Amino acid sequence: MEQLDLQKRLIIALALSFLVFAGSSYFMKPPQKQQLSQEQNKTEQNQAPTATITDKSIAKSTPITSTTNTAKAPTEDNSSILSIISTPSSRITIDTFGRISQVVLTEDKYRDDEGNNLKLFDATAVKPLEIRFSDAKINDEAFKTPYETSSASIHAPDKLTLTQKLTDLTITKEIAFDSSGHYKITVKTSKPVDYFITTGHRPIADTSKYMIAKGALVKSGDNILTTIEDGKAEGDESFKGVKFVSAFDRYYASVLYDLDNGLDVTISKDKGDDPLIFVHGNSDLSMDGYIGAKEYKVLDSLSPELTDVIEYGWFSFLSKPFFAVIVWIHGFIGNWGWAIILFTLLVKIILFPLSYKGMMSMQKLKDLDPKMKELKEKYGKDPQKMNMKTMEMYKKHGANPMGGCLPMLLQIPVFFALYRVLLNADELQGASWILWIDDLSKMDPYYVLPILMGASMFLQQKITPSNITDPLQEKIFKFFPLIMTFFFVTFPSGLVLYWITNNILSIAQQYYINLAYEKHKETQRVAHENEKES
Repeated sequence: MEQLDLQKRLIIALALSFLVFAGSSYFMKPPQKQQLSQEQNKTEQNQAPTATITDKSIAKSTPITSTTNTAKAPTEDNSSILSIISTPSSRITIDTFGRISQVVLTEDKYRDDEGNNLKLFDATAVKPLEIRFSDAKINDEAFKTPYETSSASIHAPDKLTLTQKLTDLTITKEIAFDSSGHYKITVKTSKPVDYFITTGHRPIADTSKYMIAKGALVKSGDNILTTIEDGKAEGDESFKGVKFVSAFDRYYASVLYDLDNGLDVTISKDKGDDPLIFVHGNSDLSMDGYIGAKEYKVLDSLSPELTDVIEYGWFSFLSKPFFAVIVWIHGFIGNWGWAIILFTLLVKIILFPLSYKGMMSMQKLKDLDPKMKELKEKYGKDPQKMNMKTMEMYKKHGANPMGGCLPMLLQIPVFFALYRVLLNADELQGASWILWIDDLSKMDPYYVLPILMGASMFLQQKITPSNITDPLQEKIFKFFPLIMTFFFVTFPSGLVLYWITNNILSIAQQYYINLAYEKHKETQRVAHENEKES
């Protein structure tokens, strides 16, 4: 067995898995929904989504079925702006049906591709704080009767009161936003009646090509997180005692929560089987909400539990503590670029003992390659004896055949966890590092970082012991730096910066190991000569 060859195969496997994982998340677009005719598109633009809630399911807060009468949103959205709420970081508009029709982030770092203030919601989608009733008669009247407002314009933290007077029912919404995107809402009804209030369809502000999870996130009372991605809603998911629900995309979220008492939640299906969140109420209902960027410090200031709104996928168990450490480092140096570099250095220091043993083992295995060839020639026809002699040789020279693989295996979850952290961190938006890198969430406009990454990977490859004999593997390994450079050209600068730093530290580490091993060999040679003389 050629252990170095096995180690290189592991590197190639890691490389290819990265290309599949990262490359597909960028270049593979989400499945396109069925194209509608021009007439249908025109009609749907004037309609509110028709996700349904049944009388029976609402009354009992059980999964939705399609066999009973439904309470729908209005067939035509003829709403207009009723009130405007201004906060230091956003502008929120309320429409005549008492819904949040739009949230515009006014901070400089939040801009669309044209440089305008960023809008979070699709104007034609289901809007946050929309109420639907289980009684179809009440529901139909509610979507024909506009709300009245206590003020056409307020500044946070003033309270806005919205009132809707129906034939036999009066609904009152009291909403108070603060400066962070957090708000408190109280819904009161003049008599008990079953209704659902929604977070609205998820934000659509992120237009990147990455296939990041988007949809609904539910945190139950026993702290279990359930993600229902776009296109995968079954329309019958029901949860009781929920701490929070979040309709989210990559960077932004619309959240409703009650961490003390919990909420009863039903997930309906919007167009295209996208999840649509509804919170159940039957008279007075008070809860908190948040609409805005998934910024760690803001969510943590509201409650540490709300930091779970930031979704990292499979590697959350590593990504969350990793990001907490990066945030802690940033608190001292105030620059996210340097925080990424120092965190990478910290990881390298922690893993160095294992890396040292692994790299020393690789050096020993490289030196044993001629002896390995001799064993193949001598015992190649007797595999059992050859394996026995090989293990004897490893033991005699203190070489561990698996020693070089363990550090690489450990790097796999570390890398993918950091990949998700740096891809999902809202903090990197508009965060500068040095010189021309003024936004770590965007690609390097001059391609300097990807080129440096490829060059550092090439140098690392040159000084790392290699014993690849398969021509195809050799070609893949040889062109791997070029392939990675091509992939990283459009990746966020923060992610490329991490990879460059990791490469440079690995090069320094390899040089140190090479020198240490040469000294080790020289010491052994002198000791061997002294034994001969004595």
